[in-house]
Amino acid sequence: MNIVFERYPDLLKAYNLVDELRKIYNQKHEIEIARLELARWYNKIVNVKLPKFATLSKTIELHADNILNHFLHRSTNASAEAFNSKILTFRARVRGVVDIPFFLFRLCNFWG
Repeated sequence: MNIVFERYPDLLKAYNLVDELRKIYNQKHEIEIARLELARWYNKIVNVKLPKFATLSKTIELHADNILNHFLHRSTNASAEAFNSKILTFRARVRGVVDIPFFLFRLCNFWG
């Protein structure tokens, strides 16, 4: 990794920023402390001026309260996303949906 980081210093900056965000999420903070930590991290990504992080900064700015809700109960919507992925895969296997009630019936029988 050091060779890659020497050649591409922006990649090192991005790696460090992602690692810092991961550390914020892995620590058990109260919501106000998490808000402060996230704000500090947000200021870093705004100052770095990496193109992909500009999109991320806008997302954080728009959804900061929802992001911080994670620190209340330490829960995510990962299970819902996984189930949605299974439904999409199932739908792709049956090559589309024409009869919605029958599709829902099959879905319930398959995962119910």
